[in-house]
Amino acid sequence: MIGLFLLTHSTYGESLIQCACHVLNKRPPQIAQLGLTAQDDPLDALPLAKQLLACVDTGEGVLILTDVYGATPANLALKLLEPGRVEALAGVNLPMLLRALTYREKDIATLIAKSIAGGRDGVLNMLGH
Repeated sequence: MIGLFLLTHSTYGESLIQCACHVLNKRPPQIAQLGLTAQDDPLDALPLAKQLLACVDTGEGVLILTDVYGATPANLALKLLEPGRVEALAGVNLPMLLRALTYREKDIATLIAKSIAGGRDGVLNMLGH
């Protein structure tokens, strides 16, 4: 199973995980999060991020989910990437996370495609739907 690592601003990642636990009625395995605050130095957080990444990696790889591309958490995620083994997506939302949890038994390319589709398709105009 591919591990999931949420690298986000503040408590956003943990909040997403808690919401997923509510929907699934359990805490999924192989998932971790690290929230960064404005006071955190990303270089100081790098060793902890590597440690958390290793905790969710059982040899099949890890998908990092981060919130805003170009922001500190995403920039830290970029330092962890290993193409084909550790990949990352920006713009995480709850539909993306739920889709990632559903497809992480597949290969990483499928997981990425399904996660992006889940995040994108989870945004819709409720009156126009």
